Amino acid sequence: MKNSLTPSYNQLYINGKWKTPYRSKKIEVINPATEKMIGSVPEGSQEDVEEAIKSARAAFDSWSTTSSSVRSAYINKLVEEMKTHKDQMAEVITSELGMPLHFSLDIQSVGPIVGLESHIDITRQLEEEKHIDNSVVYNEAIGVCSLICPWNYPLHQLIGKIAPALAAGCTMVVKPASETPLNAFLLAQMIDNIDLPAGVFNLITGPGRTIGEAMCVHPEVDLVSFTGSTQAGIQIAKVAADSVKRVCQELGGKSPFIITEDADIEAAVTFGVQDVMLNSGQTCTALTRMLVPYSRYEEVLQHAKQVAENITIGDPLNKESFMGPMSSKKQQDIVFNYIKKGLEEGATLLSGGLDKPQGLEKGYYIRPTIFSDVKNEMVIAQEEIFGPVLCIIPYQTIDEAIVLANDSPFGLSAAVWGNTKEQALKVAKKIKSGQVFINGGDYNYRAPFGGFKQSGNGREWGLAGAMEYVEQKSIQF
Repeated sequence: MKNSLTPSYNQLYINGKWKTPYRSKKIEVINPATEKMIGSVPEGSQEDVEEAIKSARAAFDSWSTTSSSVRSAYINKLVEEMKTHKDQMAEVITSELGMPLHFSLDIQSVGPIVGLESHIDITRQLEEEKHIDNSVVYNEAIGVCSLICPWNYPLHQLIGKIAPALAAGCTMVVKPASETPLNAFLLAQMIDNIDLPAGVFNLITGPGRTIGEAMCVHPEVDLVSFTGSTQAGIQIAKVAADSVKRVCQELGGKSPFIITEDADIEAAVTFGVQDVMLNSGQTCTALTRMLVPYSRYEEVLQHAKQVAENITIGDPLNKESFMGPMSSKKQQDIVFNYIKKGLEEGATLLSGGLDKPQGLEKGYYIRPTIFSDVKNEMVIAQEEIFGPVLCIIPYQTIDEAIVLANDSPFGLSAAVWGNTKEQALKVAKKIKSGQVFINGGDYNYRAPFGGFKQSGNGREWGLAGAMEYVEQKSIQF
């Protein structure tokens, strides 16, 4: 299955076994910090997709009728496997994505373990019956699921889809992103180690335009869960529509961050700038539009510039690095083009820009970039850049700030920093987004995650996320 000398894989995981794919084509994996190939995985074919879906369908009847205690026991076994290999997983993700290792351990490896572990109890909750007058309502597994994952938080999104599928009693075919597939193969090894019944989990790799589409149109697939760009999500919804599948999508974002006039500016701005620069800005929930009162605008600009220019960029293996490289040359070029667009639109470059960081000629690095004098209708304020680029937009009144926050095709995430929690909550309730962080609140794996408007539909994480993977049946007496 795996070459012992390099993280290169020759086989796919289908029907509980490592299987040689129908074709011999390979997907090369590049370390974005060194620009060198670090491994490869097979490029699957439509024949491989067909076999994987067939095995998932064959396993469904048996797996879906297991008790919640059996399914939660398998989830617990996988949690223990992931804990054992958490350091290895972080190293793999850092090598293929570029996030600094100290962040990868907490965010990319340990975080998903916490999320998976929460599904041990969710499995039990899904089995509970509800009595409503003369009816009993049951949850039944929806069926075979095609799970298509992104490259920016690869294991996080894999677990965000695999965990509820396992909890609900679904079987699945999983496709990681071609840029960061190695972590998914390591996860498949762990799943093989816990002896999950054959066909429950199947791993396929390949381009979204062929392999992904085949996973979406297949008549034996009952649910498609996709995380990625809004444009790709629209195409997936179209091709899945003919068979009336359930389609859950977590798509783009251009999240606003409202700082109130009486807020702690230093704390709020530090939080906001660092939020955008984490993972080199490659975060769908990044707070890329900072909305600040005119009365404190200059103070905000001064502190934002200081925070950005104190961010350490460099080798992802260096414990001092806050930012590593972009994930790929393609993504680096996309972000540079947006920075050029911002300059063309008349925004003021407060920090960063088109020059690569000093001393980092190798690797797909970009400096933390901040634009001031941004108008909300500018391209850089409306489109998702997916890089370390922050737009600072002034407002006159808090009502205007709310209007600006909602003036976006997206509604995935938002934040408010106010003088008090109560004050911030009033503002948060008026923002059209799936989640709002108040005064630097922490991410919660037990709360529903998902977007309004073009940021997608459906929810992930928590009981709400697991409910996407069931059909509700009512029986009347």
